[in-house]
Amino acid sequence: MEESVRELLRAVRQAIAESGRDVKALDQIRVRFLGRKGELTQLFKKVATVSEGDRPRFGQLLNEAKLQMENSISAALDQAKKQEHIGKEQFDVTVPGRSPLRGHLHPITQTALEIGRIFNWLGFETVEGPEVELDYYNFEALNIPKDHPARDMQDTFYVSEDVVLRTHTSPLQIRTMEQRRPPIRIIAPGKAYRCDSDVTHTPMFHQVEGLMVGENISFGDLKGILTIFVHQMFGPDVGLRFRPSFFPFTEPSAEVDIQCVMCAGRGCRVCSDTGWLEILGSGMVDPEVFKMVGYDPEEVTGFAFGMGIERIAMLKFGIDDLRLFFENDLRFLRQF
Repeated sequence: MEESVRELLRAVRQAIAESGRDVKALDQIRVRFLGRKGELTQLFKKVATVSEGDRPRFGQLLNEAKLQMENSISAALDQAKKQEHIGKEQFDVTVPGRSPLRGHLHPITQTALEIGRIFNWLGFETVEGPEVELDYYNFEALNIPKDHPARDMQDTFYVSEDVVLRTHTSPLQIRTMEQRRPPIRIIAPGKAYRCDSDVTHTPMFHQVEGLMVGENISFGDLKGILTIFVHQMFGPDVGLRFRPSFFPFTEPSAEVDIQCVMCAGRGCRVCSDTGWLEILGSGMVDPEVFKMVGYDPEEVTGFAFGMGIERIAMLKFGIDDLRLFFENDLRFLRQF
């Protein structure tokens, strides 16, 4: 009986090997050996003819053989069906593969990099510094003492009486001048914080401040640098103008307007029908600021400027709601 089982297993293996992995042939093998009238079934019928002492062992032997046959035939059938399916499919090997989804830089990051590229090209070095800043660097060294009304304009987040979340990146101008001697030509991009939140303001925003200090630096140099920047950022045909203004750390001070990028200066809702949009503040560094860092205002002059990166991005990309930058809506971000 044991020899009969071994012969049957050898016969199954040989039949599978000779089937050529053909599905129909393997089905016939399954019926031949495992069907109701199959060869293994016939051996099961012979269990009754075996002595009672040998029946358990013979029955176990047959069950093990049945399991081996089922596994072998099933594995061969699975492989054959896969090959049959592959053979029926038509492949065009010249079709390009599917490209994986790729991330993109946020429009704020794109704008910050473009601003940095322009000023780096103009010879400005990029510097960075702390976002949690001493009151001294954020206000006092910039000619904004504790009782100055300009502090009310900043809506400051106070960590303690002498520590604040910086309201602009101008403190880096003071820190840089304390550590270096002129000539200096830097930009300071980074995050700033103010207690303000609406369609055009957020509690956290991004700024770029610039500083140029040296001998005989004039307002004409300021106008020339910023004119080049505007034309590089918005195009050579965009007009700009300088309007008198006030900032505690510059004198004289000016705000820079550009022709409305939405209506080309004709007047629209975005520019309140004026044809102009304010993009940054600027001016000649106040002599009192130079005194705070140990510079002699009789020997050196300089100019400073500052702009909100979000505002530049809104004008460059035609976005009318600042909050879109921070909502992380993929439908919005994928446009950039």
